[in-house]
Amino acid sequence: VCYCDREEVRKNREEGRECGCRHFPSGVQSVRWDEMFDMEEGHATLRIKTSMQNPNPAFRDRVLFKISDREHPRVGKKYRVWPTLEMSWAVDDYLLKITHVIRGNDLMIESDMEKFIWEIFGWKGSEIIHTGFVSISGAGISKSKSRKEVKSGKFIGWDDPRTWSIQSLERRGIKPDALKEFVKEIGLNKQDITLPVECLYAHNRSIIDASSDRYSFIVNPVRLKISGVPKSISVVNVPVHPDKKKTRAVKVKEIYIARDDFEKLRGKEVRLSHLFNLKINADGAAEFVSLANKEVKRINWVSDSVKARILMPDGKWSSGSAEAGVKELEAGSVIQFERFGFARF
Repeated sequence: VCYCDREEVRKNREEGRECGCRHFPSGVQSVRWDEMFDMEEGHATLRIKTSMQNPNPAFRDRVLFKISDREHPRVGKKYRVWPTLEMSWAVDDYLLKITHVIRGNDLMIESDMEKFIWEIFGWKGSEIIHTGFVSISGAGISKSKSRKEVKSGKFIGWDDPRTWSIQSLERRGIKPDALKEFVKEIGLNKQDITLPVECLYAHNRSIIDASSDRYSFIVNPVRLKISGVPKSISVVNVPVHPDKKKTRAVKVKEIYIARDDFEKLRGKEVRLSHLFNLKINADGAAEFVSLANKEVKRINWVSDSVKARILMPDGKWSSGSAEAGVKELEAGSVIQFERFGFARF
């Protein structure tokens, strides 16, 4: 049991010098251990005797127990003297008969200490495998930041997409098997690696694509005034999926397209997906061209529509109009808005 402050411990480790606390006999050490439970936080620690000439100064007389008055989320303030990671790991991994331990390269010294403790007790330990740090570009994963934003109300909850929590991925429609395949792709690497979050999305797409019906959604809709449209075109049968024969009847009334398409495609012939070709004139008016599908740019449209909004990964809402068929969806359904992305209703 050591009463030395942090600065003294640091100097002793750097210089390979044993402190006076180390040399009390076992009987005195036992008394000092009992006294720890009534001492102020930070006054004493229990340290393990290792060689003060160990090549790694951080391994010299490491702390195994310390006093803490912080409230524990499960047991409150019932206990005051707590084991450090390597002490609790050494005992738990043995008692729970853990065969393999997988942890990051940043915890190698804790692994060495765990093995040291096993040797003292004569325990056969687990096989320890160290891995490199995995970072995911495009995903802002930070538990501490997310906790702060959830508590402050900036995030709508732990299922806010910006938390990157399991709850948020479930809400977005990311399937468990997609996560499993993503982890398999990472594998066990000793080197630090970075993967784009698009890899996770790709695995998810391969799972949900076949079962996700297609619908139309447009952002910031603009009504098209189209001249020359045959009166016979009042309903169009739209495929629910490229690989399925099933179709969905969509009423053709007033037609709306995205303002971005409207501004960029003036003076050009375009194809309203699954409908007909038209030309958007410079003045914004449009005229029917043909039912035949020519090799021109294809754009989305809605007619019989409802207001809709989509919560994006950055926490912002994308508002617009979706075809009225989405009203028939069951909660939790995953669909694809063509040329926009997959979404969960």
